[in-house]
Amino acid sequence: MDNSGIATAVLSIVQPGIWFGDNVEEARGLARQLNEYGARLVRDHPGRFGLFAVIAPPDVQGSLKEIEYAFDTLKADGIGLLTSYQSKYLGDASFAPVYEELNRRKAVVYVHPTSPDCCRGLVPGIPPSSIEYATDTTRTIAHLVFSGTAMKFPDIRWIFSHSGGTLPFLTGRFVRLAEERKPANLPEGPLPEFRKFYYELAQGNTPGQIAALLKLVSISQVLYGTDFPFRDGGEVNSGIGEWGFTPAERHAIERENALALLPRLRAS
Repeated sequence: MDNSGIATAVLSIVQPGIWFGDNVEEARGLARQLNEYGARLVRDHPGRFGLFAVIAPPDVQGSLKEIEYAFDTLKADGIGLLTSYQSKYLGDASFAPVYEELNRRKAVVYVHPTSPDCCRGLVPGIPPSSIEYATDTTRTIAHLVFSGTAMKFPDIRWIFSHSGGTLPFLTGRFVRLAEERKPANLPEGPLPEFRKFYYELAQGNTPGQIAALLKLVSISQVLYGTDFPFRDGGEVNSGIGEWGFTPAERHAIERENALALLPRLRAS
């Protein structure tokens, strides 16, 4: 963080997460252990960290209990999810009680991709992280929107990794899909919903990625991210610098947009 000029980082866990589908108590215990560890880092290093607490949405009751503990006891800043849980994407109807509580709390929910069950090792010599992570992000965003989940729970504030994966490049296909099927829950098509979400720039900061993202959303929806330990802040710093944002735009991306979502960090 110091080497990259980062004052404050929001902690979250990444793949494979805590849910393996066969041991609910193990998932609950691991969630509690990780969340308490993250909260301890926040306490031990004032001003340096925030926390997106982990839950496992397929375990609805465990998730509801952990949401209560994370926000009310640990004072977490939001919740961290993965793009998919085995065969279930984030628009799955069984997750509705979890989203009802998150919506009630107007929670920030950060989503990081994982290797989907459907598509591991499809291309010889190319790991899932090179193709499937970005694609799984797009799958879950599309599922949230086309299932009606994003509209049903409008007070959840979603953040997606890596400039939205392949979403900015595929918006034309999703618009066409809505035109053909005319879903009742998308009277204006999917773009207004895509534009409500937030997108961070970790591994999404090349000129082509930034150009596509900025055709989809305004600067106010763009956040700084590093993907540490897989990448560090130097990479995204270079991408932001090379794009040529104005000083005000850069300040918004690197700090102010995040503080608007997570106001506790301004005072920490």
